[in-house]
Amino acid sequence: MTAMTYDAAAAHLVQTNPAFATTRATIRGTSYTVFANSPPTLRDMLHRSRALHLDGEDDYLIYQSERLSYDAFCDEVCMMARALQSRGIVPGDRVAVAMRNYPELLILFLATASIGAVIVFVNAWWTEEELDYALRDSGARMVFADGPRMQRLLPLKDRLGLTLIGVRDGAEIAPEAFDTVRKTGAGAGWPDVHIDTDDDFAIMYSSGTTGHPKGVVLTHRGAVNAVYTWLMQSAMYPLMQEDEPDPDPPTPVILVATPLFHVTATHPVFLYSIPAGARIVLMYKWDAAEAVRLIRDEKVTRLLGVPTQTADLMECAARMGEPLDSLKFLGSGGAKRPAAQVGQLTQAFPNALVATGWGMTETNAIGIGMAGADYVSRPGTAGKLYPPVQELRFLDEAGQDVAPGEVGEITVKSPCNMRQYLNKPEATAEVLKDGWLRTGDLGCIDDAGFVTIVDRAKNIIIRGGENIACLDVENALHHHPAVAEACAFPVPDARLGETVGALVQIRTGMAAEVAELQAFLRAHIAHFKIPEHVWMQGDPLPRGATDKLDRRGIRALCSDLLQKGDPQDAGHV
Repeated sequence: MTAMTYDAAAAHLVQTNPAFATTRATIRGTSYTVFANSPPTLRDMLHRSRALHLDGEDDYLIYQSERLSYDAFCDEVCMMARALQSRGIVPGDRVAVAMRNYPELLILFLATASIGAVIVFVNAWWTEEELDYALRDSGARMVFADGPRMQRLLPLKDRLGLTLIGVRDGAEIAPEAFDTVRKTGAGAGWPDVHIDTDDDFAIMYSSGTTGHPKGVVLTHRGAVNAVYTWLMQSAMYPLMQEDEPDPDPPTPVILVATPLFHVTATHPVFLYSIPAGARIVLMYKWDAAEAVRLIRDEKVTRLLGVPTQTADLMECAARMGEPLDSLKFLGSGGAKRPAAQVGQLTQAFPNALVATGWGMTETNAIGIGMAGADYVSRPGTAGKLYPPVQELRFLDEAGQDVAPGEVGEITVKSPCNMRQYLNKPEATAEVLKDGWLRTGDLGCIDDAGFVTIVDRAKNIIIRGGENIACLDVENALHHHPAVAEACAFPVPDARLGETVGALVQIRTGMAAEVAELQAFLRAHIAHFKIPEHVWMQGDPLPRGATDKLDRRGIRALCSDLLQKGDPQDAGHV
């Protein structure tokens, strides 16, 4: 067969496949391109996909020794939906989940969405202080949590009026257990609740530049249109190959290797699996050797993780002598892969289409990406805009379009964009106008439509795919009595991409040790946010002409010291 170009494949599918046909819709007063025939809600998507999981007895969800068929999974979702309803949860109510990757999280996710309530995803690494903020901000009063998270939530129970329900080891210390609540939903039939396609379904927290994470409010329509965007990408790839497509392809099997409180795992992995007719294999947490075994034993065909994970997998598979030839797709998101790694992965896994993607929690994770030969030949670029429901602009600081090829802020419009930042109308208005979302990333586009991301307008550190607000780290450092001022910044790291660095001014007449500072921070911020590289000085930190911290200068100064062998983590500038 003759290979199509990227744009031709997209146009062909929109014109010939009813699943990807588009129309126009007005959402909150703004007109958007949307998929014409996609399910209106996540609940409808779950029901419509039963026909795709042809044998209801086949495994759909695999977690360690536990296996659920698609029918059994849907039954569990239905039972928990009824249970939540019996506990007084009504449309619009917020239900929080705080746990590692367990099947119960996925069941609660869709059960909550299926009755018009809103699921609040809580970062499993957060401290008690961070949990307190998110629960106050979201208004969630019912929280499902595993053991480690429950330990941090119990002190908040009376203060916030929480209903705490324990999952797995959390049931041993919680006032109520998941299994007990679940059984109250026994019965027949799905709850009769009307859900509009533009109703909210989730609040996911995203690190921003204002210290506290922002609650990103997402809608059913946004999530479904994002899922169908990835389905269309999967349908485009065979059209872009010279080889004839496999007439009887194996059932897709997807490894869930990233935390389910992140949009990377929930949307292009879990939600994608439902209309894709795929099987999912759930990992409790990342372990490269365990991932190799699962891919080999479960014949995993698709893995989407952060670059650190795919690099770990490549090294571990080579060490274990496992070719992992079942892999057909090896994608990454959350951070940029080192250019050299792209070719290495292609050689290590020749059966796999190596891909990259850029997206945000605020966009339901869709955005820009590429795969295969395009990626190998352009490893430094982010890729092309995913069709067909997105639009793209590059804006200057005044909000005006820059000329093609010039650097501007990447700005996207689609029905997948968030509805708002929860309780933050000013922050919402700052980034979202007339359906266009200013992403905070700076980039440019070439004549062929490939986008290169050159910098971040926001002060964000991306550590192994985790977004960390510099201001979040700085605010925590300022709690220490010896700290007069602090500036956090990214430090390049071969494995994680970036780690956290900080330059700290110590108050006159006071002293602090790096190890003591790091220990102090554990009560205030999650462990992955704690600076691994710290420099201290008695003088005020460098500032620019407008009296703002000279972040670039500070970063360059400390990077230079690091390269010269200055003993990081201890010592003074």
